[in-house]
Amino acid sequence: MKSTLSEIKTNVDQLAERIGAPHDTLPTFGYSEHTARPHVEVDPRGYHLVVIEQGEELERFTTSDLDELLYKIFTNVAFVLSSKYERVHRMENHDPRKTLFKMQVELLTRLSSKWGERESQAHKQILKQHPFDDYASARAALSKDLREHSHSTEAAWIMACAKYPLPISKRAQGS
Repeated sequence: MKSTLSEIKTNVDQLAERIGAPHDTLPTFGYSEHTARPHVEVDPRGYHLVVIEQGEELERFTTSDLDELLYKIFTNVAFVLSSKYERVHRMENHDPRKTLFKMQVELLTRLSSKWGERESQAHKQILKQHPFDDYASARAALSKDLREHSHSTEAAWIMACAKYPLPISKRAQGS
């Protein structure tokens, strides 16, 4: 039996309370604000998480599995909360994703160990192609400074990479 919007909202509110998620990080239910804030719909085809901005539908996720809908909602919520946390705790020469990813997994694990593990696996897949890069900001700043001091774009980038080497992806390493 399919859950109603009211039942889903109650479930979402209870889960949100467990991780201290403010109301404005949660979706709306049954209506859109047209501000890219997700909203939940229920119809005979299933549960829908929809993003509409200025009257244009940007994204629609549909599932018949309530747990899958809740996971999708809370991966978004955990991302917002983790991004805010990372900004407050930002460290120099430290890839911000290290803090963000760790916090996302912690938040989702508080809600469901299965969700936390699933997000951890998603992060591992991202990192295979885009490994952590603690010196991205330093490299970019040095490259900019070198360009401003009459080095060509290419020369500035090569010199910045010599000082702050690019990370090697696992795919490039043959793993």
